[in-house]
Amino acid sequence: MSTKIILPLLAAMLSVACVLTGCQSPKARSPSGSSASTRNNGYSLLHQLLDEQKDVSILRFIKREHSDVKNLIKEIAANSATGAKLLEEFARHDPSIKLDDIRLPPGEASTRDSIASTKQKELLSQTGDEFELTLLLTQTEALSYAWHLAKVTGENEPQPERARALAGVSEDMENLYHEVFVMLLSKTKSSATNSIRTQPD
Repeated sequence: MSTKIILPLLAAMLSVACVLTGCQSPKARSPSGSSASTRNNGYSLLHQLLDEQKDVSILRFIKREHSDVKNLIKEIAANSATGAKLLEEFARHDPSIKLDDIRLPPGEASTRDSIASTKQKELLSQTGDEFELTLLLTQTEALSYAWHLAKVTGENEPQPERARALAGVSEDMENLYHEVFVMLLSKTKSSATNSIRTQPD
């Protein structure tokens, strides 16, 4: 895979604050006012994040990770792809759901771009333990954001079945966050131990 293809994919993947269930046409009340605005903004940000996260496992084509890290990253990508498709199904059945209502302030958008650029350079230049630690750290950030985005969006979704599905997405992201955190902690301790062992007497 060429660098020209990899770089845009990594940029999209790291632009973070950087399951599939049947759905029906809404029968409950439609959101209005600030609730509707919060809901659509939440749907849009969550879909953007999940759509980016589904490509995170592409790193396996250019970097070598330990099998435990690789398997967890593949699980994150699969769950993200499922979540993105779920939101697309919601929008297909209910035209009031907008997935392009991002509305980030210019300063926030520029900051995210800067974070994405920095993380992209780090991941492309790192190898071994350093690469794995950086990758896992980016995932704690992304998963925490997805977890809370799904929670807030669900709280502003008046359709009960969709609200429950969003709660399920939130729970999935929370569980993955804790898995990544535990692995990150383990890798950090292991890296520190190896560093001490290799220091000259």
